[in-house]
Amino acid sequence: MRLGVLDIGSNTVHLLVADVFPGGRPLGRTSERTVLRLMRYLGPDGEITEEGIQALEAAVSRAREIAATENVEELLATATSAVREAANGAEVIARIEAALGQDLQVLGGETEARFTFLAVRRWFGWAAGQILLIDIGGGSLELAAGPEELPDAAASVPLGAGRMTLAYLPGDPPDEGAVQRLRAHADQTLQPVADAFAGLARPDLAVGSSKAIRSLARLTGYSTNGPAGVERLRMPRASLESWIPRLARLPASARQELPGITPDRTFQIVAAAVVVHAAMAALGVDELEVAPWALREGVLLRYIESMAWAPPGA
Repeated sequence: MRLGVLDIGSNTVHLLVADVFPGGRPLGRTSERTVLRLMRYLGPDGEITEEGIQALEAAVSRAREIAATENVEELLATATSAVREAANGAEVIARIEAALGQDLQVLGGETEARFTFLAVRRWFGWAAGQILLIDIGGGSLELAAGPEELPDAAASVPLGAGRMTLAYLPGDPPDEGAVQRLRAHADQTLQPVADAFAGLARPDLAVGSSKAIRSLARLTGYSTNGPAGVERLRMPRASLESWIPRLARLPASARQELPGITPDRTFQIVAAAVVVHAAMAALGVDELEVAPWALREGVLLRYIESMAWAPPGA
């Protein structure tokens, strides 16, 4: 069966097309994304502006056309924090659904964390033991931990890289005081989450699963070859910390010349680095390993699981 997952996030509208079957891993065929950075389209009262809504409509219409060309049998369309928290979210959702021609599933922050945790667990397997997940998007930061497929604890906090760039680091490049204010805000916001996670078992594996974390790991970390030659990309907290002031001193136009920093991440990468470092410090993580799978794969896996357990003829 050919499925599509359309992830309408704070940074991108991303379509993943994969062939799936019960008991097997998703076999990716097509991955197409439109960079939006929806935080740029927020009005003074927290609403997504008309320009932003039209950009969303164009992006989801294009994804719908690609899905049809790829003969997708079912499109699983999801939206995350930017749409969820917009002051005019109901209108935005209605217009996205009209452009898609189908319903849209709006995920809560903890649900995002749980889907992503499932994908990470399936990627690393049961032998990974207790997993701690850190995932940063444009609007929010998700955290989850546990030894099973469903996490024992999951949380979402409004520390997304796009949101924090607009709120704390609007300058290009930002001044040192702004970076320190963001660091203090992240520490304060993360403290209740760290307290809630403190009673859990110490992780055997700490994982980062977002594109921003992958970019930062390419810049600040190192890689080794895992089983079957699969790259294992890791990011030490100390190395990340040492890079933050260097990143902050560079204008956005220069950051994209650095290894791993793509043009669509260059404006937000400083905020992402500050927040991810704060999360690692708050949770006592010395190093993250980057997971290739994240939210979209988690949505696919949960759907495949429902197919596997459906009675014949259902």
